[in-house]
Amino acid sequence: MSAKNFLEIPLFAYSAARTAAYTAEFGLLNRLARLVPGSRRGTPPELEAGVADSLREEVLALLRADAHAIAQGVYPPSVLRPESPREHVMRLPRLLWDGISLQLRRNRGRTTEFSEEARERLAAKPRYYRRNFHFQTDGYLSAHSAELYEHQVEMLFSGTADAMRRLILKPLRERFGEGDGQGLRFLELAAGAGTATRFVRLAFPKAKIVVTDLSEPYLKLARERLREFDHLDFMEADAAALPFQDASFDAVFSVFLFHELPLDARQAVLAESRRVLKPGGFHGLVDSIQSHDHPPYAPLLERFPVDFHEPYYRDYAARPIEQLVEAAGLPRPRVERGFFSKVVF
Repeated sequence: MSAKNFLEIPLFAYSAARTAAYTAEFGLLNRLARLVPGSRRGTPPELEAGVADSLREEVLALLRADAHAIAQGVYPPSVLRPESPREHVMRLPRLLWDGISLQLRRNRGRTTEFSEEARERLAAKPRYYRRNFHFQTDGYLSAHSAELYEHQVEMLFSGTADAMRRLILKPLRERFGEGDGQGLRFLELAAGAGTATRFVRLAFPKAKIVVTDLSEPYLKLARERLREFDHLDFMEADAAALPFQDASFDAVFSVFLFHELPLDARQAVLAESRRVLKPGGFHGLVDSIQSHDHPPYAPLLERFPVDFHEPYYRDYAARPIEQLVEAAGLPRPRVERGFFSKVVF
């Protein structure tokens, strides 16, 4: 066994242990949520008949592929650096309490419930954005939401969200080679709290990355979390109306953006991405799989927008993003799937 192949074993073991921890946290959160009056109980029908076994196999396959990419040098082991254990543990009581609030909001069907801090930001946002996506507190419009959101996503996907985010790195590496990114200018759309930004920065430490999002609180947190890095510029911007000159970026990418956009916004974002991309540049996105990608998971995709208030997800799932990419004048994309996500590039 080569040294690279041997390295895969501890890398995979670490990721598997991390997945087990997030799965346990989500299980605890679910048990608490079921105590809220009006909550559903029992196993969802779509997880019966062996689908749960398939999900576990795909989780392990994703983690193995991630470990293999690290061992082969596609991106560095530092992408697996954990956050402070103290910060993680200290966040858990807030997450559990917020989970009860989320469940109450879901039970009552409340999708436009905001704190005073969040309401101050509503008017300047596109109409589709003014809601509690996933029934989460304040949607994407408060510091409270920003501080909890990525941990919540990791619990929901059993600790695989980061590995799915890293699907963008392999095609970026294929396009730009083994270099450190010197002289390259990247644009990230809808960066959120900056987790994918960090992965791309670690893979391309000298590339300049312009980090954009519609949420000022999320961008502020991203700036704080990424303060150790240089060559990062943060800007509050709408991906459907970008404030950049034509042909000004070598790469435009996004992670988990398009499934939350109505069709006209998806089309506008792709048109803007094409406009600001240099000829021959890289365009890539990571997002949820769609109905045509893996039919056995279709019942889960149908249930997801109901359980997690994703009002544009049903149309997203039914309308292949690859076709929209081509319709925007971008080259026919390649697609690779990893668990519940795919990278389109």
